[in-house]
Amino acid sequence: MKILITGAAGYIGSVLVPILLQKGHEVIAVDNFMYKQTSLLECCHFDKLTLINEDVRNTVLIEQQLKKVDAILPLACLTGAPLCDKDPITARAVNFEAIKTILAKRNPDQMVIFPTTNSGYGVGEEGIHCTEETPLRPVSLYGQLKVEIEKIILESGNSITFRFATVFGVSPRMRLDLLVNDFTYRAYHDRFIVLFEAHFKRNYLHVRDAARAFIYGLENFEQMKGEAYNVGLSDANISKAELCEVIKEQLPNFYFTEAEIGEDVDKRDYIVSNKKIEAAGFKTEHSLSYGIKELIKGFQIIRKSGYGNI
Repeated sequence: MKILITGAAGYIGSVLVPILLQKGHEVIAVDNFMYKQTSLLECCHFDKLTLINEDVRNTVLIEQQLKKVDAILPLACLTGAPLCDKDPITARAVNFEAIKTILAKRNPDQMVIFPTTNSGYGVGEEGIHCTEETPLRPVSLYGQLKVEIEKIILESGNSITFRFATVFGVSPRMRLDLLVNDFTYRAYHDRFIVLFEAHFKRNYLHVRDAARAFIYGLENFEQMKGEAYNVGLSDANISKAELCEVIKEQLPNFYFTEAEIGEDVDKRDYIVSNKKIEAAGFKTEHSLSYGIKELIKGFQIIRKSGYGNI
């Protein structure tokens, strides 16, 4: 299969691309390398990789590449609320308009698999799992743009969207702004965290399982197309305080406490059902504890500077 991936050198893309190449697929990887990352260097020996250092907003280039492929994975994104709030004009151009252009220029027979986010659920109801039918109430520009473009993608046909939980784990394009990665880094290096609104809950997903979801979608496209799917660890709908307890199991000297005053600017608070994608046959393989153990190894190598999104 010939596959176009935008944002291919990002946190998920840099895990996904080598897996696709190892499986024998041809990959056209487009990325502007805005973080000066070298995350696809190890893939350069693959003859079936075409690497293009360019911006997804280059519509002429994207239209040319679309003519060559069977499937499109639009991963290029200004990811996370802080980055989108910092530059809302670029956020809309990349996260919304560029994807609309892809949909307008593609052949209707071409498959599209798009990563969206649990962030669309915003603030859920206590004790009630968000399903794919739950009303979407994003609390950030990032979530809003994801919700808006997901609707258009699904209406365009021949598409799948994955509502990923908060992703964690080691990637060639490492990110330390993600909650599990951030908390584990601070537990390892600082040995303490002060939590704000420690009861807020979220679902989590290892980055390798996120990559595996794309593979599963490509291989089972006909039975899955036309639908949105939550993707996360069903045993990891947990609060920030509970996450710290899991980290403490591997770093016993880690101390955390909740602030008596103040609040978290991030108001996301929800639990999520992943039953729909599990019923479609997809199962996660990497637990939260596995990812934390992996991160602790990685943090012996890297320091925080240069591994965020802002």
